[in-house]
Amino acid sequence: MGFQENGNGEMGLSAIPLGAKNKYKRMNSELPEENDDVLMQQQRQEERRSSTRKYVLACAIFASLNNVLLGYDVGVMSGAVIFIKEDLNISEVQVEFLVGILSIISLFGSLGGGRTSDIIGRKWTMALAAVVFQMGGITMTLAPSYAILMIGRFLAGIGIGFGVMISPIYIAEISPNLNRGSLTTFPEIFINVGIMLGYVSNYAFSGLSVHTSWRVMLAVGILPSVFIGFALFVIPESPRWLVMQNRIEEARSVLLKTNEDEKEVEERLAEIQQAAGFSNSDKYEEKPVWRELLFPPPPLRRMLITGLGIQCFQQISGIDATVYYSPEIFQAAGIEDNSKLLAATVAVGLTKTIFILVAIILIDKLGRKPLLMISTIGMTVCLFCMGATLALFGKGSFVIALAILFVCGNVAFFSVGLGPVCWVLTSEIFPLRVRAQASALGAVANRVCSGLVAMSFLSVSEAISVAGTFFLFSAISALAVAFAITLVPETKGKSLEQIEMMFQNEYEIQGKEMELGDVEQLVQNKTDLTN
Repeated sequence: MGFQENGNGEMGLSAIPLGAKNKYKRMNSELPEENDDVLMQQQRQEERRSSTRKYVLACAIFASLNNVLLGYDVGVMSGAVIFIKEDLNISEVQVEFLVGILSIISLFGSLGGGRTSDIIGRKWTMALAAVVFQMGGITMTLAPSYAILMIGRFLAGIGIGFGVMISPIYIAEISPNLNRGSLTTFPEIFINVGIMLGYVSNYAFSGLSVHTSWRVMLAVGILPSVFIGFALFVIPESPRWLVMQNRIEEARSVLLKTNEDEKEVEERLAEIQQAAGFSNSDKYEEKPVWRELLFPPPPLRRMLITGLGIQCFQQISGIDATVYYSPEIFQAAGIEDNSKLLAATVAVGLTKTIFILVAIILIDKLGRKPLLMISTIGMTVCLFCMGATLALFGKGSFVIALAILFVCGNVAFFSVGLGPVCWVLTSEIFPLRVRAQASALGAVANRVCSGLVAMSFLSVSEAISVAGTFFLFSAISALAVAFAITLVPETKGKSLEQIEMMFQNEYEIQGKEMELGDVEQLVQNKTDLTN
């Protein structure tokens, strides 16, 4: 490159080769375009993530609407039964039966729901649950006698059994791994929302006549099931159920909607196919699911012990008795006016609802097992303190304040851990082939224990006092702490298929350790003989 004189007699740069000039120009001009492409790609990815999260969140909310029905029934019956007893002139035993029978009947819904969801799908099982509950709700609202009221309770129980069993399974099967825990707590959240609405309904309609008040309270419970009809137009079928039906393309389509990263979809689909037995069907024996559950192989046996055990402890630690009979508990502490009783129960419902939100935040950060430990230890302390308060101080304003504090503390600790973690674990730990029916067994165990506690609370309280009953619940809660320490694994951040392998590998490792121990023992015996 040199200098040359231009037409004006001035000195200037000699002509730069054309290729070099274009090279520098292209680099300068194309850099912003490349940056724009990267920014647009990042923006599209962020929009996809946002859209996917909203879609999965909507699915979880709509799938949880059936659980509002259970919560509402638990909350509303605590107050409605005061007016039903007076209007229909029924005994204490009939009251216990009326309250507890729904939990017992719901076990038949849960048992049938497992098989039904394997046949017609998770989505349409939720629809069936809503229809059956509506029939029960209408029957209860119009019931002219105790007998007709019990028929309505029977139908409502079947519907609730279907809904409670299927919601956590559906949510677990559509949720991404990283936030599956928080999304699977939604059914428990909606149970708490339902309880809160039931308490508010009690308070709002308690001023009506005795004949009308409880009917209006029960009628309001029909409304959530109406929204489930609209939900069917929004939520997809479970991709894992679709794979079980060999509808692979439909499953892929759902996974594309519910996973933020498109690259992971094929990987997830392959895992699900493998778990369902399509990729390597020789791993699975051709035998009915019920036989596999009755005579489970060791890994499945461990899963069943964990799943059924945690479901039983959730109820026999007395949470439903605390909620159903909170007016009677507060009466034992000294509250006598019906309006004040129902206002105190609103505080219980509000506490239960607020603290379940804490569980949503922590369950995928802190993990399932730590929350379960905090929950069961806290419940044990609160239940013991409640028993001590009623046993040592009698009645009075101080006792009332302590009673409300410890009852609210108990439901708060329950809502942080044992309440939501129970349903999250039972929807995660079972293999795809038996998941629906094994989870149904867990729901059955839960409902049986709930019904037994609800139907016996008043009788047991009469026999050993309300304080003695709380001491009993405290001892059971202490056993739940030991159960959580020894038998509950951590499932945070793992896919459903990875959790299944975790149980399988644990059993294989235990088997190898036993074999190694046998070898060491043989070597030791040989050494002893030689010596």
